[in-house]
Amino acid sequence: MKFAKILPYMGMFQNGVIMTLKYTALSLVLGIILGLLIGIVKLSDGKVCKIFKPVTYAFTAIFRGVPLMVMLYLVFYATPQVLGFPLSALGAGVAVFGLNTAAMTSEVFRAGIVSVPRGQTEAAIALGVQKRQAMMDIVIPQALKSILPAIVNESISLLKTTSLISVLGVADIMRTSNLVLAQTYTAFEPFIFAAVIYFILVYILTFFANMLERGLRKGD
Repeated sequence: MKFAKILPYMGMFQNGVIMTLKYTALSLVLGIILGLLIGIVKLSDGKVCKIFKPVTYAFTAIFRGVPLMVMLYLVFYATPQVLGFPLSALGAGVAVFGLNTAAMTSEVFRAGIVSVPRGQTEAAIALGVQKRQAMMDIVIPQALKSILPAIVNESISLLKTTSLISVLGVADIMRTSNLVLAQTYTAFEPFIFAAVIYFILVYILTFFANMLERGLRKGD
């Protein structure tokens, strides 16, 4: 093992880490916001939500059943053929990863909202609180506490899944390892280093998530 060979490429790995975190953060924000909205639509009895409810279930089924690699190729290469203009790798990657996260977290949010006793909502409505306000101020905050571990697991999965963006030529951690392989003709060292980086990032994310979870428990 000759790890000294990859030392000149530390700057490239640093940029790869930044790129990986960028895709992860943007996709996670998009996925959580859309996931929450989709989860609410799935549970709502409103007229408008009833129209979109079949769409949300079809959306979830599609992203559960189609590999993300196929989705990336469809959005990055095939969609421009339909729209008539190219998409950036950032836009395509964040769209695919974010929508996939939304599909997964929507079921998590739905289960979390259902776990909150219905009597709390009924009591709030009886006191004059609007149903929408009761959902935002009473139900969702309690649901977030119960689903936090599942959201953390999805975040970790997203962080590792973003390695697929390397197939579009994005210089993330995985792509950087391939570039180092091409220039040094060594495979073990750069990929072991990439694995260590991913492990550290996942550990840091888990550490802060555990801190947040302990803080929420103390708040109870």
